[in-house]
Amino acid sequence: MSVRPASERLRSWEHLTEWPMAAAALLFLAAYAWEVLADLHGTRRLYAEVVMDVVWALFAVDYAARLYLAPERGRWFLHHLLDLAAVLLPVLRPLRLLRLIALVSVLHRGPGTALRGRITTYTAGSVLLLVLVSALAVLDTERKAPGASITTFEDACWWSLATVSTVGYGDLSPLTTTGRGIATVLMVAGVALIGVVTATLASWVVSLVTEENAEEEAATRAQVAALSAQVAALSAQVTALQEELVVSGRPPAPEPSRRS
Repeated sequence: MSVRPASERLRSWEHLTEWPMAAAALLFLAAYAWEVLADLHGTRRLYAEVVMDVVWALFAVDYAARLYLAPERGRWFLHHLLDLAAVLLPVLRPLRLLRLIALVSVLHRGPGTALRGRITTYTAGSVLLLVLVSALAVLDTERKAPGASITTFEDACWWSLATVSTVGYGDLSPLTTTGRGIATVLMVAGVALIGVVTATLASWVVSLVTEENAEEEAATRAQVAALSAQVAALSAQVTALQEELVVSGRPPAPEPSRRS
């Protein structure tokens, strides 16, 4: 009985756990949002914490299994630091939902366009998710701090959007160390977002120009080919007429003299 290579076993595991882990991430996000928005206490808070702990355990088992199945564990570890962060940092666990976005087929006109579509989808999905999770996290951190300005979910969403867009009106700002750490992540994500959007737009414009040039070149080549065919046909007709004149014994018509 043949043993499957480690890379194939890893792909099989990832394919098997893709949707269950995405559902677990959604469950974690729902429990976390319920705990923060409802400001749970007592038994209901305990229920939410148990749900998040179970989801965390699922992420830990999945990460350990994929690390074990990886053919080159050191290289796999370095290329999956975000997955490690999703296990170690609870607030990042919902980012596992981004794996769902990879399943969406968009813009299938060609490999380049499909790649730009995936990049756009990843960027939009990750930013929206980051804004939502950051709003929940900063609200959970700030609303009980003395002198806090972020005390409602609406304020938290407004602050999160203003921060990730690098606008930063200054009307709302975190006071705690954790809140400022969240703000730092949001600002870095905003700068990265601008870079991705700019690069994607530039790539789209270049592809349009390239396609237009390719169409013009194709039209020019078609015109040249048509003219070449016409010239070849005329040459064949002239040759045939000359042969007919030679066969009939009539000399071909003299070429008109060129005046100097």
